[in-house]
Formats: sequence, C-alpha cells, structure tokens
Amino acid sequence: MPSIRDVARRAQVSTATASRALRGLPSVTAQTRARVERVAAELGYVIPFNASSLASGRTNSVGIVVPFVSRWFFGTVIAGAETVLREAGLDLVVYGVPGEPSRERFFAEMPVRRRVDAVLVLCLPLTRCEADALRALRIPVVLVGSTADGISSVRIDDFAASARAVRHLVELGHRRIGLLGETDPPPHGFTTPGRRRDGYLRVLAEAGIEPEPDLEAAGHFTATGGEAAMERLLARRKPPSAVFAMSDEMAFGALQALRRARVDVPAGMSVIGFDDHELAAALDLSTIAQPVFAQGQRAAGLLLDQLQRQAPAVDVVLPAELVRRGTTGPAAALN
Repeated sequence: MPSIRDVARRAQVSTATASRALRGLPSVTAQTRARVERVAAELGYVIPFNASSLASGRTNSVGIVVPFVSRWFFGTVIAGAETVLREAGLDLVVYGVPGEPSRERFFAEMPVRRRVDAVLVLCLPLTRCEADALRALRIPVVLVGSTADGISSVRIDDFAASARAVRHLVELGHRRIGLLGETDPPPHGFTTPGRRRDGYLRVLAEAGIEPEPDLEAAGHFTATGGEAAMERLLARRKPPSAVFAMSDEMAFGALQALRRARVDVPAGMSVIGFDDHELAAALDLSTIAQPVFAQGQRAAGLLLDQLQRQAPAVDVVLPAELVRRGTTGPAAALN
C-alpha cells in the first residue's frame, strides 16, 4: 500500500505539506494541493483517518447545535458552514435540540465532548450555565445569531434591519402598520423576535404613530402561521394598510391569505418580509436581505481560525439590505 511518504516524494513536497494538502488545511497553495491530490489518486492513497486522529487527538469533526434542522434559515446556515468545513476536510455532526427537554439534556450531558474539535451554535441565546458548559469543553465555539461573553459570534443587526423595513412602509405613507411576529415569550428564549419588534416600535415612535397591540399577530416564523396571522389582522374592525412580517416565510403565508381574501397587493395592502428567502424574488416580495449562507461561511471560517491558532473572540456583524419589489407601494389614502 502506498504511504504518505510515497505521495510526498512523487509530488516533490515534504511529508508535512502532503499531509496538510490532503486534509484540506491552510498554508498550502491551490497549485500544490491539486498536485498532491492528483498524485494521491494516481497511487490510490487514502489518508488513514482513525490513525491520524488518534495521533493528533483530533476528530476532524465539527458539531452543529441547531433548534430546527428542517427550517430554511437553519438549513441555509448549515449549508454555508458546510462549504467551508468540507473544504478543510472536516465532517459535520448535527445535534438537534427542538424542544426544552432535548436542550436541557444536551447541555447536561454534553454529547459533543471528545467527539468534535469545535462547536457551532445556531441562534440559541445561551444561559450563563450553558455558556460556561461550552467554555469548559476547551474547544473553539462560535455562535450564529446570538452573543455571549468570550465566545465568537456572527450575526446581523436585527433591530436596525427591521427598523429599515418599517421605515420603508412609513416613507410610502402608511400609518396603520401591522406586525407578524412571535409569541411572548418566544420559544427557546430566542431574542431575534424581540429585537425586530423593538425596531418596529422605534420607527412608529419616530413617525408619531401610536402602536396598536391589535395590529400585532404571532405567525411563529412559518408560512402556515403567517397565513393564520394575516387572517386575524384582516378580521380586525380596521385592518392595517401595510404589514411587516419578521420572516419571508410568514410573508408568504400572508400573501396567500390576502389572495384568498381578494385583497390586492400592494394597492390594498403592502407586505414586506425579512430574509430574502430563495423564493422571495419569484413572489416579487419586498424584503430585508440578510446574508444567511454567508453567516454560515463566516462562522465556519472563525472556527477554522481558532483551530489553527489562538484567536481572540470577535463579534462579526454582517450587513442587511432593503430590497424593494412589488409587494410594497404607496398608501392609497389616509389610514
């Protein structure tokens, strides 16, 4: 059987360089990596994963802790992280914590211990005990969508982004602006709904608009929930003339409810979402575009930095942009 030394000799590089190239580690040029991989394929060499892991104490795996694996946002973040981690030769191990019991069990038992080299936590605001439990692992940890002292994070400014969405509606002349959001308190202790609602309320206050609790409805960040929430708003004695949905999926449901009620969009009701979901353009939905895939990529990059060197904790805030499409328009009359 060919050895790593055979590969290195034929590729005319050192054994260490050949090993780094085949593991997808940095500090190897693309040209050298391609040459080493070509030689390894020609010789039929396969890196002995178990032996190398035992020798280095590494598992070559990254754990991803996620509340909802099947939802678009989380799946897209994972896909972004995977593109970076796979390129570096690391496997992903997904740990779903869809409910409070599974979350408590995860942080009590810490199944990631000695099974992964790093941990990525998606959109779970950590309690002090949970953050301490992760720090005690003494491996790199990065958060997406939340922050904790001493732990790197990647996120957007939800407050500013939602304020931009609502300001767009105010600039179009709308005064009765509905909100499709989440229950209070939100599940999992999520902080995103609260920050986005705060942005909504801030802009109403700036515009001198008195907030009306009856114009808020919980859509639970799903299309089905958004449809039901929009139906509740339409049943109000005086419905809003515009709606800000905290997620595009809720906006999709809202548009379905409006179509069924034969309310013209945007003449009869303006709708703006949040995310720039892959279907948003097809539905001509005005929205706030956040870099979901890029958040996963950036978080994975921070993990790699910490695996390779002693990197300080950083809080990376990526930009979110207003995308004007056909579901928002001027208010038809004073509202």
